[in-house]
Amino acid sequence: MTSASAVTLPAEATELYQDVLRAMNEHRIPYAVAGAFALQKYTGIWRMTKDLDLFVKASDVPAALEHLCNQGFRCETLDPVWLSKAHRGEYFVDLISGMSNATIVVDDSWLKRTQPAVIAGVQSQIISAEDLIASKLFVLRRERFDGAEIAHIIYRTKGQLQWGRIMELAGEHWEIVLFALVLFRYVYPAHTDYVPADLWQDLLSRYMHLVQHPEPNAPFRGSLVDDNIFSIDMKDWGLEDLLTKSRRRELQKSPGCTPSLGVIRKSGA
Repeated sequence: MTSASAVTLPAEATELYQDVLRAMNEHRIPYAVAGAFALQKYTGIWRMTKDLDLFVKASDVPAALEHLCNQGFRCETLDPVWLSKAHRGEYFVDLISGMSNATIVVDDSWLKRTQPAVIAGVQSQIISAEDLIASKLFVLRRERFDGAEIAHIIYRTKGQLQWGRIMELAGEHWEIVLFALVLFRYVYPAHTDYVPADLWQDLLSRYMHLVQHPEPNAPFRGSLVDDNIFSIDMKDWGLEDLLTKSRRRELQKSPGCTPSLGVIRKSGA
């Protein structure tokens, strides 16, 4: 549930968030707070949540898990490409090192662009608006769609964003940015100008070039959007599985530094 009015965090959640952030600060592990706290900063939207989202580099995940496990958290890696968790009671922290399809990966540039913020009473670092948008570009699945949150960020910031940064992170997947912007324009037609005119021109020109000059051998990209919805394309129709290739490339970049899938490091309270 979301609201424009402030929500009060349960004491158990506040204590967990404080302990996690203090541990990250004490051990000097760089991070960027994202999720509900970042959404509130850039849009004013409050969302009750049971988790704290921290973006970290994949190479820093093992150290973060080690320190949290030593504090009694139950730690596990659900997906070595992008997601580990530390639980205590019914609340938890997500350590996120990129997108699940491995098209966008957290690196030093994300951490250098963070802004100081006080989260649950602890001095912290929060993700930039541009990187927050980028982190939501591929959240297009049937069970979760973050296009509305991207639209809300653009609307509430009045488009005062470093658009070049968003395009840099999207890279070859710039059409997903255009998809998000078309949705924004449909929802807020009176505020089309929140997106720079030259960006509209660039993206639409590139898109029209692709439409007018189709590539017969262009690969099927449905699995990068949602491998469940588009599973029939690969399983029954023989189309290419870019998701598996993308994830394999990411895992091969840093073998040995990312925890193994499903490993529970320690049991806590």
